[in-house]
Amino acid sequence: MNVDTLIVLFAGLLGLLVGSFSNVLIWRLPRGENIAFPPSHCPKCDHPLKPTDLVPVFSWLALGGRCRYCRAPINPRYPVVELLTGVAYAVIAATFPLSTYEAGTLGLMVLFTILLVGSAIDLDTMTLPDELTLPGTLLGVLFGLAGAGLYAQEGQLGLPNVAQAVEGALMGAGVIVLISVYGSWVLRRFRERQWPEAPIGYQQISLGLLAGAWLGPWWGLGVALLSAAVNVAAKKAVRIPELLTLGGFLVSLALSSAGTGPGLLDMLRGGLMAAGAVSLVCGVYWWIYWRRNKQAEDDGTDDEQSDPVAMGFGDVKLAAVIGAFLGWERLLLAVVVAIFAGAVLGLVQLALKQENRVKFGPYLALGAVVALLWGGPLLDWYRGLLGM
Repeated sequence: MNVDTLIVLFAGLLGLLVGSFSNVLIWRLPRGENIAFPPSHCPKCDHPLKPTDLVPVFSWLALGGRCRYCRAPINPRYPVVELLTGVAYAVIAATFPLSTYEAGTLGLMVLFTILLVGSAIDLDTMTLPDELTLPGTLLGVLFGLAGAGLYAQEGQLGLPNVAQAVEGALMGAGVIVLISVYGSWVLRRFRERQWPEAPIGYQQISLGLLAGAWLGPWWGLGVALLSAAVNVAAKKAVRIPELLTLGGFLVSLALSSAGTGPGLLDMLRGGLMAAGAVSLVCGVYWWIYWRRNKQAEDDGTDDEQSDPVAMGFGDVKLAAVIGAFLGWERLLLAVVVAIFAGAVLGLVQLALKQENRVKFGPYLALGAVVALLWGGPLLDWYRGLLGM
């Protein structure tokens, strides 16, 4: 047995163990529980679990899918998550050998775990925890420190370098938030927001989109932060008409197509990256704000209202994670696959007269896996169609 085969087997075993920990994350993150303490216990009877109760897959089989102490059923998702992670880690190790991709192999395993945990939580709670997506985005950028040069290999996939990871994260957040702000505008029949967030929120994201198109992503972020500072000084949300920001962005693209201002692609890139950057700042702010005000919300004293949204903000941050790990090209491919998969499943459920209650996160995760495994050939095929 050669070294590469041993590494694949070891990766599979590592995946089983990580899958067991993933189940802890899936259960505890949405409930705001500590992921380390108390130690693993039965959620029904709270009895602490022994090491023999925690062997991935085999403990569930040996116990007949029931708790050893209270005989309550154990969700079959536990061994499924462990098996999926074990198989996925082995596939990643075989497809992207550690001897070639080094830290890139480990980074792709981390990405898969984030996608699987996020999808399971989204299916359960219709949410994507900030504790998973925001640190996940940072991890993607940090892995970029070890990924320089690998991403450029012809027909192969490695981690993007730091600059590419940052661009991918901002583009990822920007693409999804673009769908969100325009979709919300349509849902409101092009009326202005009734409850604009303060000091920073969707108004600043839309402003960053417009400013970034003309000034570039970092100046766009600066303009949006200046607007947030005005809100802080005024102690209220100073309204920025969406007819100016969202309408202005569309007009800007039209002008660019006619030869005025920066090129169309430069405008799109600048606007999307700026909107993505503001979105991540919003995500961090709202995360801190939520944690600070969680007790008030639990007591029912928080009566803050919001306007309808077309896309959950967790999806924005999950797209940032995917972009940070895979780069902006594969991120766009993941979004296309996600939209197509969502449309197909939606049509199937419509034909069966079932309501489609699956959020976009699992579709994004599926798209990311497709982009991870087959992104190179698919992108090469697309470039061939364009004659690039």
